[in-house]
Amino acid sequence: MSEIKRTPIAAGNWKMNLLRDSARKLIDAVKNLNYQLQGVEIIVAPPAIWLPLVQDWLSGSDVKIAGQNMHWEEKGAFTGEISPAMLKDSGCTYVLIGHSERRHKFGENDEWINKKVRSAVSSDLKPILCVGEKIEEREKGKAFEVVEKQLESAFEGLGGVEMMGVVIAYEPVWAIGTGKNALPGDAQEMHRFIREWLKKKFGEDTAQRTRIIYGGSVTPSNITEFIQEKDIDGTLSGGASIKAETFLPICKSSIKR
Repeated sequence: MSEIKRTPIAAGNWKMNLLRDSARKLIDAVKNLNYQLQGVEIIVAPPAIWLPLVQDWLSGSDVKIAGQNMHWEEKGAFTGEISPAMLKDSGCTYVLIGHSERRHKFGENDEWINKKVRSAVSSDLKPILCVGEKIEEREKGKAFEVVEKQLESAFEGLGGVEMMGVVIAYEPVWAIGTGKNALPGDAQEMHRFIREWLKKKFGEDTAQRTRIIYGGSVTPSNITEFIQEKDIDGTLSGGASIKAETFLPICKSSIKR
């Protein structure tokens, strides 16, 4: 089949950052940039408390909103959680699932992540599934084994049609918020491995259509090296996404040349 052109993604995960005024200033800057840019999909993932406000601030733009997390149930006695329906109602198109901080700081296991992925898909939310190895796993030569296990468990029970719109974010755990980074060639090797896994699991069409993005201390100074790699379809940035002076250059540099 002929090669499918995938629109690059510039996604920003705010994590637990920004108060109302600073969030508004950032969104205004991102919205203004969006009017000028073509060839890249910008996604912002604010804390849940700001989602309705961000939806309102982004009115008239093409910038997409993502939830940072969600419960798999539609409603119920789950204090402090947020449902897929609530995310949809707050303007979300995407939701981050399985972020390394959720896995390793909050104890989310493979079963929960699978439930969340399946719930998101059935609720017409597009999951951005995060996968990646810890430093000790990479040093033991188990990086591919770890990522494959995460993929197998997260997508268990899904078919090719349900994979439409799913995004995979490869984020080596040891490179998140540490200032360290995978080399572009190493990142490309893992992205190619993930695409080959998708091909074996769901077929060539799904493998070619699925966008696989890189997350791990992404900055304006290193993004160009990553985005030029064949199988890297954009980035998921954390700290760099909460300041206009760093996130806007990342968005601009995310367009495939």
